[in-house]
Amino acid sequence: MASKENRRITDMGTLKALAHPLRMKLYRGLIVARVATASQLAEQVDEAVSLVSYHLRKLAEHGVIEEAPAQSADGRERWWQPASDGVSIRDEDFRGAPEKAAVYTAASRLFSEQRADLYRRYLDERAHWSPEWNRAAESSESAMRLTAGELSELVADMQALFKAYTERGRAAEEAGDTEGRENVAVHTYAFPFRV
Repeated sequence: MASKENRRITDMGTLKALAHPLRMKLYRGLIVARVATASQLAEQVDEAVSLVSYHLRKLAEHGVIEEAPAQSADGRERWWQPASDGVSIRDEDFRGAPEKAAVYTAASRLFSEQRADLYRRYLDERAHWSPEWNRAAESSESAMRLTAGELSELVADMQALFKAYTERGRAAEEAGDTEGRENVAVHTYAFPFRV
C-alpha cells in the first residue's frame, strides 16, 4: 500500500465507530499488517470471524478502512486495508457541545488504555526479547517549560521524524530488507500540567 496522509477525524459518528475496543484493536492490526482478511484479524484478536467482519464493515462505513485488492487467487474472502496511514483526533473538533466533549474524552481514554496495555505486554515479555532489542527500547519523561506554540512546533517536528522513519522502513521492506525488522510502537503524550 502506498503511503497516504493521516486522516483527521472531525465527526462524532466516525469517532464513535473507532472508539470501540475491538474496532480499535482491528484498526491497529490493519495498520501493522497493511492488508488482512477478517479471518486473519479474528485470529489475532481471538474473536469469531463473523463478529470481526461486522466490525470491519462498520469501520469501512465511516471510511476508516477500505477494501484492498485481493492478495490471493481465493476470491472468497475480502481483504481490508487502512484508508490512510493513521488517524488524528483533536480536541478543538469536539468542543462545540458537552456530548462531543464526552465522546472525545471517552475515545482518548480508550486509546490511552490500549497503548498502556501494549506497553505493559512488552514489559511482561521483555525477557523474551534479545539484549539488542532491550537496549534499543526506550521509556522516558521530559518536563519542559514551553509556550503552546512551542509545544505545537515540537509535536509537528516529532510527527515529521516518525513519518520519515515509517517511510524508510516501508521502503526497505519493499526492497526485500526484512531481516531483523519488528513492529515498533512509539507513544508520545505532550500536555500541559501544573504542580
